[in-house]
Amino acid sequence: MILKQFYLPCLAHASYLIGDEETGTAAVVDPQRDVDRYLEFAAEHKLQIKHVFLTHLHADFIAGHLELRDRVGATIYLGGKAQAEYLFTPLSDGSVVEFGRVRLAALETPGHTPESISIVVYDLEQSASEPHAVLTGDTLFIGDVGRPDLRAALGWSATDLGALLFDSLQSKLLPLPDASLVYPAHGAGSLCGRAISKETVSTIGEQRRLNYALQPMSKKSFIELVTADQPEAPPYFLYDAVLNSKERATLDKALERELQPLELERVLDLQRGGAQVLDTREAEEFATAHLAGSINIGLSGQYATWAGTVLNHDNPIVIVANPGRESESAVRLGRIGFDNVTGYLREGMQSLERRPELTATTERLSAPLAAEILSSKDAPQLIDVRTPREREQKFIAGSLSVPLNHLAERAGEMAADRPVLVYCAGGYRSSIAASLLQRAGFANVTEIAGGMAAWETAKLPVSGAQS
Repeated sequence: MILKQFYLPCLAHASYLIGDEETGTAAVVDPQRDVDRYLEFAAEHKLQIKHVFLTHLHADFIAGHLELRDRVGATIYLGGKAQAEYLFTPLSDGSVVEFGRVRLAALETPGHTPESISIVVYDLEQSASEPHAVLTGDTLFIGDVGRPDLRAALGWSATDLGALLFDSLQSKLLPLPDASLVYPAHGAGSLCGRAISKETVSTIGEQRRLNYALQPMSKKSFIELVTADQPEAPPYFLYDAVLNSKERATLDKALERELQPLELERVLDLQRGGAQVLDTREAEEFATAHLAGSINIGLSGQYATWAGTVLNHDNPIVIVANPGRESESAVRLGRIGFDNVTGYLREGMQSLERRPELTATTERLSAPLAAEILSSKDAPQLIDVRTPREREQKFIAGSLSVPLNHLAERAGEMAADRPVLVYCAGGYRSSIAASLLQRAGFANVTEIAGGMAAWETAKLPVSGAQS
């Protein structure tokens, strides 16, 4: 048996291929939408992908089940309570898919979502009674459990799902042998949990001992614990959860339509018509020069998550990228179902070299210079765009807390005719924020280069719990 984990850091997403070398058959669990990595691995090991499982209808990315169905004819499997437009095989407790020396047994484990399942993996070469591993989807993470509050807009209360989650953990997963490997669908940084470990594999026994949510407690206490202090979910989560149940265009077809070079005048026409111009270069490059009115979300950070947070999935998107990175920019949008890319600016910023009047800049101040300006008589408005949880730990005195995910709706709290200075933890989010404020009409926007990290390195004063 082959059990291969694929990890996608930008979405903190783990997917799996289970293969049987004797029969040359494989299954993929919770695939990302761009599926070439599974097909390449299968080809290297002389395997055919015949099965594709979703442990649930994911909210934070679009799964590649339709891509594998259309590319290689894989059968799709979902939990028995799932509803979808495409043909799938429903799995309930005791449902088994077996090929060669591999047995995949389903457990219904609702809680994160009502249709969630976990997949128990048996290596029949070793044992037909003792499982080798369990793929827990978003029911059980390493160090955490799935949040039960993401289906509220679809009619499920966090309390009801929390009760189901407690039962799933206690009656379905914890009875598995302590040696069973635990492979979840997400790792640290995912917003599908609250405090997920950076580790990507564990055991049932280890989680029984160390996971805060698996310690002995009443169902009532568990529900209170897992429904409190959850991070705010990005607005695209509901969109993705619904889209994963739909029959839709595959990524290949979307990219064929999207990856069209556009002349500068066409980009300007689209921008005037309401298109979102997305500049995917790094913050330093964007600050030096960018097309006025464009939004900066750099490819080096949590690009897809922030794109899904600050962009609209209905309005057209035009990409401005360094030449050669246009496809990556579009693929990573496609991973969250943003198939509304109209094209990309031919030759990127080089096309603006003779049109300097169309460009804008953003000043990035060193932390000591920012401190000096903030102590002056005409100090700018200082905006902290980090999360409330980050701010609880430390912040720069005199700053206004406006988390980046709420910046657009709260821009009215700031005076557009006064200078604005923004900061985050390291400079990635502040560049997004500065671009949004410039687009909203703020004429004088600067950033603290390096954010709070640079401020502390310069030994400048901070306020908060650790001050």
